[in-house]
Amino acid sequence: MEAVALFSFTASEADEISFQKGDIIKVTEMEDDSCWFTAEVQGKRGYVPENYISLLPYPWFAGPVSRLDAEKRLRWQDTGVFLVRESESAPGEFSVSVSYGDRVEHFRVLEGGGQYCIWDESFSSLNRLVDFYRTHSIAVEKVVLLRDPPVSPRLLSQPGRNPYPNPYKSSSQESIPSARLFSHPSHPEKERVLEPVMAKPRLAHALCDYTPPHTAHLHFLRGDIIDLLDCSGHMSWRGRCRGRVGIFPPEYVQPLYH
Repeated sequence: MEAVALFSFTASEADEISFQKGDIIKVTEMEDDSCWFTAEVQGKRGYVPENYISLLPYPWFAGPVSRLDAEKRLRWQDTGVFLVRESESAPGEFSVSVSYGDRVEHFRVLEGGGQYCIWDESFSSLNRLVDFYRTHSIAVEKVVLLRDPPVSPRLLSQPGRNPYPNPYKSSSQESIPSARLFSHPSHPEKERVLEPVMAKPRLAHALCDYTPPHTAHLHFLRGDIIDLLDCSGHMSWRGRCRGRVGIFPPEYVQPLYH
């Protein structure tokens, strides 16, 4: 899955990876008892510190959902409504379950060498695979484009409800840790104190397009990463995106905590 860098990080060991704030990082492996993730940055693979990054939230990742439960969720939804789940038959792999209206079809995602594919096209992450099949048919016999279920942005931002699960852990990403003491997985004797994440979010992930006619408002597209300049208001926040600064309604974004 993909993550965004909350801070810049300079590697101090040969098996670590350096990155800059705002970089998109592909997380390939993480363990519950470790504070370091195995990740890939610009083709290089190594360890990155957990509290320097935030997994990008995606509504379509359902985690360990069974084939039967996926069918119950998706049957009679609009054609193309989908979810990605952990494969029952092949642990560690994934399946894409897609509504065809009166039935649900399941597509196994093949993974090898850090690439993911269903048919002939290969992608460096599940996120990019999903984005591709939003505009290209995932079915052979007819045109079926992946689409999110119809949910309003306001519903997504209800207090106390996190509709975007962390693909690797059951706990909400809305919890904010203080400074941590880290142990590197390959060097258990080494302890390092890393920069803590501040109590207020510094970045946000756009849940949908926001293109109002007002020039004082910040325009952004679904998936954009927004630098938060002021998130103290209840009705509007202020941020920077694509070189512009403006205000926007907070229910259109997901704050990136860690």
